[in-house]
Amino acid sequence: MAPRFLTPNIFTNSRKWAERRLGTVTSREIRTVPSSPGSGLARHLGLFGTTMAVMGGIIGAGIFINPYLVAERVHTSFLILSVWIAGGIVALLGGFIYAELAARLPVVGGQYAYLREALHPGVAFLYGWVLLLVIQTGGMAAVAVTFARYFLELTHWSVRDSLLAAGALALLTAINCLGVRAGSRVQSAMTLTAIAAIGLLELSSLLSGEPSQISFRPLLGQPPSLKLALAFGSAMTPVLFAYGGWQTSSFLGGEVRDPQKTLPRGVVCGVLGVIAVYTSVNLVYVRALGPGGLAATTTPASAVMRLALGPRGGAFIAAGIAFSAFGFLGQSILTAPRVYFAMAEDGVFFRSVAWVHPRTRVPVIAIALQGLWAMLIALTGTYAQVVNYVVAMDSIFFGLTALCLLLLRRRDSSSLPTAIAYRVPGHPWTTLLFIAAEWLVVLSTFARDPRRSTIGLLIAVAGLPVYFFWRAKSKSREATSA
Repeated sequence: MAPRFLTPNIFTNSRKWAERRLGTVTSREIRTVPSSPGSGLARHLGLFGTTMAVMGGIIGAGIFINPYLVAERVHTSFLILSVWIAGGIVALLGGFIYAELAARLPVVGGQYAYLREALHPGVAFLYGWVLLLVIQTGGMAAVAVTFARYFLELTHWSVRDSLLAAGALALLTAINCLGVRAGSRVQSAMTLTAIAAIGLLELSSLLSGEPSQISFRPLLGQPPSLKLALAFGSAMTPVLFAYGGWQTSSFLGGEVRDPQKTLPRGVVCGVLGVIAVYTSVNLVYVRALGPGGLAATTTPASAVMRLALGPRGGAFIAAGIAFSAFGFLGQSILTAPRVYFAMAEDGVFFRSVAWVHPRTRVPVIAIALQGLWAMLIALTGTYAQVVNYVVAMDSIFFGLTALCLLLLRRRDSSSLPTAIAYRVPGHPWTTLLFIAAEWLVVLSTFARDPRRSTIGLLIAVAGLPVYFFWRAKSKSREATSA
């Protein structure tokens, strides 16, 4: 028997559902469900706001710090730059896939909705469960503490970094409760500030007059071999982490104007913009420090700015890192609560989480729930452990979501090609390549850190009894009201 799923009028705050079989509902049917103008989430985001949400979800503090990990694992200029370009290609493939999924299902919840419609509501719930408990909130707590540490370095305030991190999370949570437009404006401003800081870093390095440390001899550093391939794959892990975050813009499908066109364009434009930023800034790192110097410093951005501008340059880039981390937090708080909102609409979470404020038209309880949990993680200091637990889980769900596109394409094969505004170039081969890359990360993560990876898997599996409890409760409520 094919799994059953609910196809909601997900743009409204009521639960007007039509329960259908997986094989009988097409993407065309889902897109033509009308949106109620008087309730539900408001469509305030255009192409610029969506693109900034994509870029803000990717560009965090990692690009200022993580490149040294790559230089530790591959040791030539050519390989270092190649890894960043390859990571960008994988991210772009993911962007293509999520762009078509967004065009097929421009609904609230994004990745959650794709998993629910193509696979099973239980798989979607497990994704939302892990997202709330560890993936999103743990990552937010870690970035908030990063912001706090760099901010305190600049201001020299005598405040615990965990308290300042919790304060930053509380402030951004409050701003996003005021409405998606307010949250998007703050996030866009912070993202543009981070890009400006990167641009000044690049310009200062190029104008410093320091000789270039880039050399393409030797090209590989060793003969081509399995050992070299494994080193390249190991270097891809921090790169893919740095490129992660583009998928969260899909959570905003219910708040984007003309989502069938705007959301795919925003995803692709955002990922292309980040590829340009990341490749150029790593070119500057290698040019200024060389492969050996880059591997030797855990703060390459500060090292480059000190070479170019002295101590003032180091202070400036610390401010840029703080702004970048703050912008990433704004994007995280803006996007992920729409998943918890969709779960509540599906009847597999607290119904109050689906409540939308009548004036701001945003799911304030979902936003507050996520913010409070992230603050708790930041205050307890467990964010580093939590993030380590879920690396493999994130990549598992990336691969499963890409698998959704294969299933939706097969399900909707009778539709006309013009029914979908955007299609993945090179499908199915590009889609299969992305799945293989993500699940390779899963295997390598379990191999490198089996203990924490297994804990992440157990956290996900622990969501199964919770899902069945909520489904039983929802069915009982429906039977009582019938």
